[in-house]
Amino acid sequence: MKAIDDNSVAAANARGAALQAAFPAAVAVRYDSGSERIVITLATGLDLAFSPQQAQGFEHVTAADLDTAEISPSGLGVHFPKIDADIYIPALIEGFLGAKRWMAAQNGKLGGKATTPAKGAAARANGKLGGRPRKSQAKPGADDNLPDAA
Repeated sequence: MKAIDDNSVAAANARGAALQAAFPAAVAVRYDSGSERIVITLATGLDLAFSPQQAQGFEHVTAADLDTAEISPSGLGVHFPKIDADIYIPALIEGFLGAKRWMAAQNGKLGGKATTPAKGAAARANGKLGGRPRKSQAKPGADDNLPDAA
């Protein structure tokens, strides 16, 4: 384990200052029960409003879970103590409500549910051809027919 010294503290403070300069701080947070959205007001005056179900870790929360929130001292985070969940403002802005991997999974679910005339026509045409091809497994010795590397 690396020891904490004055240099590592100074480096951490410098990284924190750079983040605070690059991203606006949260100055207010609330849950709007009328629109069923979390609303974070930034120091720039911009309000970020989103459905809790769109944020990683908030998929199954209730309105009562969100009635108490705390802004971190840096202003770059919001903590919801009832569910012990956090929203990090830079990640919210950059990744739009979750880690890139989680967001990709959510977007993939939506894309798979999409129904369009083109998708239906493609599925019917594929069905007439016998459907999706079966995955073939490589047979032992299948590489024997490949030319030798010189």
